[in-house]
Formats: sequence, structure tokens, C-alpha cells
Amino acid sequence: MKENIDNKYNASNASGSINSNGNNGNSNNGNEKGAGCNVNVGGQALIEGLLMIGPDRSATAIRRPDGQIIVEKKKLPPRSKLSKIPIVRGVYNFVRQMVTGVKALMYSAEFVDIGTEDDYKPSKFDKFIERIVGEKAKDYLIYFSVFLAIILSVGLFILLPNFITSLFVGINKTTRLGIILNNLLEGIIRITIFLTYLTLASKMKDIKRVWQYHGAEHKTIHCFENNEELTVENVQKYSTKHPRCGTSFLFIVMIVSIIVFSFAGWHNRWINLLLRLLLIPLVAGISYELLKLGGRSNNKVIGFLKYPGLWLQNLTTSEPDDDQVEVAIAALNAVIKNED
Repeated sequence: MKENIDNKYNASNASGSINSNGNNGNSNNGNEKGAGCNVNVGGQALIEGLLMIGPDRSATAIRRPDGQIIVEKKKLPPRSKLSKIPIVRGVYNFVRQMVTGVKALMYSAEFVDIGTEDDYKPSKFDKFIERIVGEKAKDYLIYFSVFLAIILSVGLFILLPNFITSLFVGINKTTRLGIILNNLLEGIIRITIFLTYLTLASKMKDIKRVWQYHGAEHKTIHCFENNEELTVENVQKYSTKHPRCGTSFLFIVMIVSIIVFSFAGWHNRWINLLLRLLLIPLVAGISYELLKLGGRSNNKVIGFLKYPGLWLQNLTTSEPDDDQVEVAIAALNAVIKNED
């Protein structure tokens, strides 16, 4: 379902508003939900837009070159029973959101330099794929994109750090201490690669726009979780950082992987790679539970888990302008309102 929203869009008037029933929203850290908020929402920054995901639906809001906001709402498939099993639910939710996110990203890319979806003209490659697999061409491209992203991530963040670590011949790889030191060194190299990747990406003009939309996503969710009316003025008061951000999740994954991989020992390069691939679901599952725990707990020890991720969001979020916040509000309203 698509909606067109004019450039002079007023978020609260167009889609209704949410009044504060609990927290008055004066706290800008946004670490806790307001008393009246019982709906979990998440999101993802896109190309000139945002994806918001609620319990039963998702909404993609895109700012077209002519200034209009296009909102597309979709019902999400029912959640599997796997989503209720600790550890397992982390892997399930990660894959589920990745597929949803890639679909939304490809949808947003259709509006770049073309104005409207009707103006979109498929490339020769798109036509070639469509001839081979028919009407499901787009679905195959989405899954291929996810597969390619996984392969690149494995190469950059698993194979490369392990290869670099293996070049350090001064560490005894047969003793327990040596195994721990090797995994610690590998983890430090992995984090260094990750930080370098984010820093270089932040220098790109187009990526800076994405980071601004990422900040708009966090601000809007903070405003919603503090039960304030979703207006540009209210949203802009909040922080661009959020404790349940995917950036925080990735950082926790890297820390947890050091501990989990240490129990697997240290072997030759290919056995190391195989073991790490087999252990990724466990690492992701544990990291997901820690992220949820850190996001909702008032315990200072548990809460410490979120601080590295919050710091890392200095690289992945930027202050949005009012137009970008309007897009975020449009996406969130489409998720939390009951109209179809």
C-alpha cells in the first residue's frame, strides 16, 4: 500500500499523533521506554528514506526528488516459534530483518535520479535475470544481494583478521594462554578493520546522508518511546544514539566472538574459518540477548554493555535536518497507526 504525502507535510496532522501518557520526554538519553509505550519498533536508514519495522508490519518512507514523501506499508509474515527461543531468536530476527532491509534498500534505490517508481527502467542485467527466472527475478536478486553481503562480511571480518593473526609467529598457538592471546589479537584486528571501514565510509557524501537518516530514525523512536507527540520539534530534542542500534549489535558481536572463538582452539587457517562460520549463529544469538538485556536493564554493570556501541554511533549517525525527520515520522506513523 502506497501513500503520497506533499512536501509541506505535517507529520502529526497527516497520520494522527501520539500523546504522552507517561514520560514527559525531557530525558534526552532515551535509554528507557515511557510508561505508556508497549510497542517495540526498529528501523533502518535507506537511500533518501527510512524503513521502520513494528511487530506486524513494516513501512518504507522515501523522499522523492520532487519533495513528496512516498510511504509503502507491508504486512509482515507471522513470526516463527523460533522468535521466542533465547539465543535462537537472535539469529532468526537478524536474518528476518536483513531480508526485509535489503528489500527496502532496493526499493529506495529505484527513486534515485528517476523521480517516481513509474519512471524506473530496468537495466540489461535486470532484463537478463527476468528472462531466466521470470516474475520472481526481483526476489532472486534480493536473496543474491543478501548472500553476497554475507560472503563479503565473512571475507573482510573473519578470513582477513584470521589470516593477519596467523602471520604473527611469536605466539605459541598450542597452549591455552597462546590460544586466548591469538583470539584476542584476532578480535583487535577485526575491530580495527571495522572501525576503519566505518571511518572511510563516513567520508562519502552519499553515506553522510544515510547517517543523517539513521540519526532521524533514532530520534523518532526515542520520541515515540517517551510517549511524546510525533512532531518535528519534539523529535529534534532527542539524541541520535540509541542503545538497541544495529551498530551496537555488531560491536557486541565482535567482543563476544573473542570469547566464544577462544573455546574452539587455534588450528590451521581453513579449520579456523570453518569453526568460526559454525559458531557465528551462537555468537549472534548471545550478542542479541546481551543487546536486549543492556537496552532494558537499569543495572550499571549490564548497562555498561551499551556504551561502546553508543560511542560507535558517533561514526554511523549524524544530526538530521527537519525534512529527514519528517520522513522518519511518516515511516513510524505508518507502522504504529492502525489504519490500513
